[in-house]
Amino acid sequence: MSAEGVMDAATAARIERFGRLPERIRSEDMTVSKPATPDGTVADAYNPERSWNYYSCLALDLGL
Repeated sequence: MSAEGVMDAATAARIERFGRLPERIRSEDMTVSKPATPDGTVADAYNPERSWNYYSCLALDLGL
């Protein structure tokens, strides 16, 4: 007997129930690219004149 022609009842039931594996999904189909802001502008651009507002410095807090 060849191994290809032999199929037991459990294997036949599994193939009948599940059939074959689903088709592969490409990674390009699973991701969506869209801008971070609705109009595409930069919301919080770096402003060197006001950058001191965002950082805490003990020397500045003490007035040194």
